[in-house]
Amino acid sequence: MKKIPQRTCMGCNEKKDKKELIRIVKNKENDISIDLTGKLEGRGAYICNNVKCLDKVVKSKRLEKMLDSKISEDVYNKLRGVIIGKSE
Repeated sequence: MKKIPQRTCMGCNEKKDKKELIRIVKNKENDISIDLTGKLEGRGAYICNNVKCLDKVVKSKRLEKMLDSKISEDVYNKLRGVIIGKSE
């Protein structure tokens, strides 16, 4: 049986299957993007498909600390759109 990779959500700190989480990635050019495939190259951080987790991450600036760079409001808005779109 194949082992399913586990990742920790930055918002709620729960371990979940990698496929259940949304990946935010920072590449070598310091571009930050949302990686729905989970295959983009770069430093990744994971978040649940939950607006409450996103709100915690934004408030605590945890994503900025994790990826060691300033996150634009545009990235957070795109992430919010992906979460709301997935939960419908």
